[in-house]
Amino acid sequence: MAGATGRKISAAAARAHTRKSKPSSFRLPSGIFQKLLLVSFIGILAWAYQAIQPPQPKVPGSPGGPPVTAPRIKLRDGRHLAYKEHGAPKDIAKFKIVYVHGFDSCRLDAVVASIFAQKIIDDLGVYVVSFDRPGYGQSDPDPKRTMKSIALDIEELADQLGLGSKFYVVGYSIGGQIVWGCIKYIPHRLAGAALLAPVINHWWPGFPANVSTEAYNQMLQRDQWALRVAHYTSWLTYWWNTQKLFPPSSVVIDSIDDVYSPSDKKIFAQYISETPAEVRQQEQFEVRQQGEFESLHRDLMIAFGSWEFTPMDLESPFRNNEGTIHVWQGDDDMLVPVTMQRFISQQLPWIQYHELPEYGHAFPYADGMSDIITKVLLLGETAE
Repeated sequence: MAGATGRKISAAAARAHTRKSKPSSFRLPSGIFQKLLLVSFIGILAWAYQAIQPPQPKVPGSPGGPPVTAPRIKLRDGRHLAYKEHGAPKDIAKFKIVYVHGFDSCRLDAVVASIFAQKIIDDLGVYVVSFDRPGYGQSDPDPKRTMKSIALDIEELADQLGLGSKFYVVGYSIGGQIVWGCIKYIPHRLAGAALLAPVINHWWPGFPANVSTEAYNQMLQRDQWALRVAHYTSWLTYWWNTQKLFPPSSVVIDSIDDVYSPSDKKIFAQYISETPAEVRQQEQFEVRQQGEFESLHRDLMIAFGSWEFTPMDLESPFRNNEGTIHVWQGDDDMLVPVTMQRFISQQLPWIQYHELPEYGHAFPYADGMSDIITKVLLLGETAE
């Protein structure tokens, strides 16, 4: 019975048959792992590069840009500067002032002109021209902007408008800081100047360590970091103020509760209540209409970057006392440290320093303050 007979299998063959086969290890071809790492690294770099690149500004008058409705001049490099004239007619005015606006503002917010008493204009014959600094309002952006270039913009604006060989300059906040540049680069064109709460660069050499450190530490932590970024890694300024991981500068996001004193809030509330809504809306609309990088962020990069001079290096532009330079500062200013402002003025005996008790950063908007500042500058009256 051959069919019933089973075939015998040896023990060795059985063991070989039942033995588990070893799993085969998968190996990438030589060099593939390194290539994957390299590709990933390049991808991360490309993403990071794109994240820190600011968008192109919306240039006024260009396709897709805001319309041009303000009068403008064409500058030496082809850029345009928008301006607005206030006060007495230029051809009969006795005093001519160029006003330099502050951070996050424009030509429409010329505080020394917009809240002038008409009697001051009539009695003194004061003409004021305010202008949009590059990247603000309807002025073309200037990616090469420096303290020197903006001073030369002011000089060219005065020349094209026919303001004469000498004129006055008044600047507020960062606009006040820009007036230091006018004293440095165009001193021969100045009849006088007023710096209203001029912003201070904590990295200007010459400050005693205790003065600069104390003032810096009094700032909000978020603002300390924002200024560090603007000073040490300016190429990250756009990213820092638009990312969501860390809080950006309080002035960029206009956090009034954090950076303004109680007196500031009262002054601004009154100013807003007395200013027509359509005027405020137009100003707010125009300020950032080109984007924030060439306006706000560029301001931070220049104001707190490395300078080729400091105010303490300057000499009086008026060797024969034919003009005066005034610095005005509130002692309750939470944006500009009064201790550092005092120190600068103490180092420059030709500066006439006016410290205002219980006022903050918004003092130029207080009732009657513009009239006082103007009379002191133009007539040499004593501030009360």
